[in-house]
Formats: sequence, structure tokens, C-alpha cells
Amino acid sequence: MQQNAFGNTGMKVSALGFGAGQIGADSLDESAAAALLNTVLDCGITLIDTARGYGLSEERIGRHLAHRRSEFVISTKVGYGIAGKTDWTYDCVVAGIDEALGRLKTDVIDIVHLHSCPLATLTAGDVIHALLRAKEQGKIRVAAYSGENAELAWAIQSGQFGSVECSVNLFDQHSLQNDLPRAATAGMGVIAKRPLGNAPWRYAERPVGDYCETYWERMRALNYDTQDMAWDEFALRFSAFAPGVCSAIVGTASADNLIRNVAIVKNGPLEADATRHIDQQYQHASKNWPGQI
Repeated sequence: MQQNAFGNTGMKVSALGFGAGQIGADSLDESAAAALLNTVLDCGITLIDTARGYGLSEERIGRHLAHRRSEFVISTKVGYGIAGKTDWTYDCVVAGIDEALGRLKTDVIDIVHLHSCPLATLTAGDVIHALLRAKEQGKIRVAAYSGENAELAWAIQSGQFGSVECSVNLFDQHSLQNDLPRAATAGMGVIAKRPLGNAPWRYAERPVGDYCETYWERMRALNYDTQDMAWDEFALRFSAFAPGVCSAIVGTASADNLIRNVAIVKNGPLEADATRHIDQQYQHASKNWPGQI
């Protein structure tokens, strides 16, 4: 698996990362979670992205991968969901980091994001100060922001963060075109989320109320020619090798899907004519579409 420098942080991450949301589901039994997490590392994936809001995810990563901690970079998200603490406060961020350290069974978390934190809260500064204080104390390595649009742009220009996470896919290129060039200039690490765009090609008709409804609408407007490639390969090779992206995270509870994703990324970037086609279609069809949270 290709390993990329994570900005100027001194860390390296695999071109394909693992989104550990589905690992936290109660419907996935403990033995299956253990097997899948170890397969992730066995496949050469070195970035695992989780969050305190992903059910049992942090606990399972700690339980089943603590003995392999030196083999991967761990990314999580804080700022909300702490009993007795108001969301998006200094104390909530501090408590979230401390709880995550315990759940993940580690002495330091590599990347900690403020996840979709409102712009007013960012500019007030307390939550950022909490992250930077944790970095000074050696609890985290990189203070990061996860989000889109005005908040993402502010986070990049603020100079307070070492990395960002944002949506980058065939149907969502706002951040790719507007924000990631500045992130690259600033030496920031970049994690691309939703590289498959929530797979809207699964639906023949509009999936009303589904998480990917907006992407389905955009897919129809874009009318891409996948050049006889399966949609998942066309999408993942675009996102994983998009300019400025260090790692594209894909979540799954299936070892078969995981192994397929690894094989796709090992095929490398799309050919130049395919990327030109994607760019032409997006420029023609998009109407200043905002990034999707």
C-alpha cells in the first residue's frame, strides 16, 4: 500500500485509510470486529479514523489493536457527547481527549479533530486552545479540524491546525477546488472522507430521505462516463489520488469489501483522460455546490 507524507507532521499514512464507523455497530459481533481490524493492518492500511460518536469503535480499536499500536496512525474526533459537559467547550474537548485515550488504550492520539464545529465556536477559540494544550501535554500529536465550507476555510487560514478532514469525491469537489490548495501550501495533512460519495449509484430512483440523496441528484446532473469501470473503482481512484489528499478513508464491516478497496487503490490514479472528463463535467454541471457535512 502506498504510504504518503501527512503534510509536515512527520507522519506517513496509507493512500487508503479505514473509516471505523461501522466497526462500532452493535450488530457487528466482537470476534468479527477483531478479525476485521487486524485485517486492516495486515493489508497495509496505516490510518484508522474513528470518533467518540461511532458507538463501540474507539473501545474496539483499543481492545483489539493496542498490541499493534506502532503499526498505525489513529485519528478521532471530540467536542461533544460528554456527560455533564456542555458541547463545544474547553472542558468538553479536554474530557473527550482523556476518555478517548482510555478507550483507545494509548498514551497519545495521533490526530484529534474538532468535528463540524460551528464557525462562531471556532473563532471564539476555547476549543482550539484545549486541543493545543493537549498537544503541549503530549496527549495528541496533531490538532485537526473536520468539516466543510466557511468553517474549513477558516480552519486552514487560521494557522492553528496541522491537518483537516473534508469531503472529496466525484460529486463533492468544493473543498478540493477551493480549500485543499491552501492546505497543501500550509503543509497540512488532508484526510478525504466520503471518497465513494455514499455510493449513490446503488439507487435507480431518487433515494428520498437517504443520506446520499443530494449526491444522487448531483450524479444525475454530472452524467459521468466511467469508461467501463465499476463505479466504486472510478470513484475511489479519483478521490484517493486527488491533489492534496494524503489518505481517503472508506468504512466497511465486510472483509471482502475491504480487500476490494485495497486492490482498487493499488491500481493507482485514474488515467489523465478520465480526470479531464471528470473536471469538464463538474465544471459544466456544478452550480457552486457546497461541501456536504
